[in-house]
Amino acid sequence: MRKKKFFIIAEAGVNHNGSLKKALRLINIAANAGANAVKFQTFKAENLVTTHASKAEYQKNLILKKETQFQMLKKLELSHKMHLACIAECKKKKIIFISSAFDIESLLYLKKLKLNYFKVPSGEITNFPYLEVLGKFKKKIILSTGMSNINEIEKAIKALVKHGTDKKNITLMQCTSAYPAPYEEINLNTIQALRNKFKLNIGFSDHSLGIQASITAAALGATIIEKHLTLDNNLKGPDHKASLDPTEFKSMVRSIRIVEKVLGDKIKKPTKSEKKNISVVRKSIVALKNIRKEDKFSKLNICCKRPGTGVSPLFFSKFLGKKSNRNYKKDDFIKY
Repeated sequence: MRKKKFFIIAEAGVNHNGSLKKALRLINIAANAGANAVKFQTFKAENLVTTHASKAEYQKNLILKKETQFQMLKKLELSHKMHLACIAECKKKKIIFISSAFDIESLLYLKKLKLNYFKVPSGEITNFPYLEVLGKFKKKIILSTGMSNINEIEKAIKALVKHGTDKKNITLMQCTSAYPAPYEEINLNTIQALRNKFKLNIGFSDHSLGIQASITAAALGATIIEKHLTLDNNLKGPDHKASLDPTEFKSMVRSIRIVEKVLGDKIKKPTKSEKKNISVVRKSIVALKNIRKEDKFSKLNICCKRPGTGVSPLFFSKFLGKKSNRNYKKDDFIKY
């Protein structure tokens, strides 16, 4: 089977709303859609945010307008029991389980689960105590760069590498930390710019509406595509509105897999399908009119016509001025 070029992550995040049943459904939907991995979020609310911190504007709604960020996050924690159940379900469905840790305690817990990938959320890119701990894991790291500049990204990479991470195991994710992210702020041209600057694989964490940005990022060479998945955009929670529903997510994966095929392998040569058409659409050197033996070939008596089963027009000039060694009728192939 052909190896898949793009690593597609279904960002389940906190869209389980604290329900194991919903989390397991998200895993099944992601697996059935053809995603490579499904990603959740691991945190302890008391380690992540102060008790009086307000929510972001996009997290607010009329019913729970006075709810603090701490109160919201506390209800969205993924318990240890839920982690184990989700990992078991991922193994069953043959999809990779990933989670973003938002505090050091959660980071150490994920290490105990022996995960192969560690996703650094955009908000932790300047959290150097966190990066120091993560660097020592010596694992594959997916580093989101939302809200950051080149200098901050460079410092984060250096921190990870200094403490043990092999630089080649880091993938940077172009990301715009707005929910939903305005199209004019997606800035997919940074994919190539980041690749040139850091000589690393570059992915795209998509917070925009729809699937167009993710498909474009794939065409531009993003090696990882991450997109939020929800069971229903109308569910209560901070990320549902900026997520894809199951049908949209499946459509996105299908489109990216098509991009995967059409990009090819960079080698320009006749394809298997083209080879069948070469003799039909290319041309051969033929007699423009009847030619007698000893007549000289010229542009007045030879030309190029289909099919391409005779002498190629590449050699047309070599015949000019030479004498014919036989008689030809109009449209006969000219032979050496």
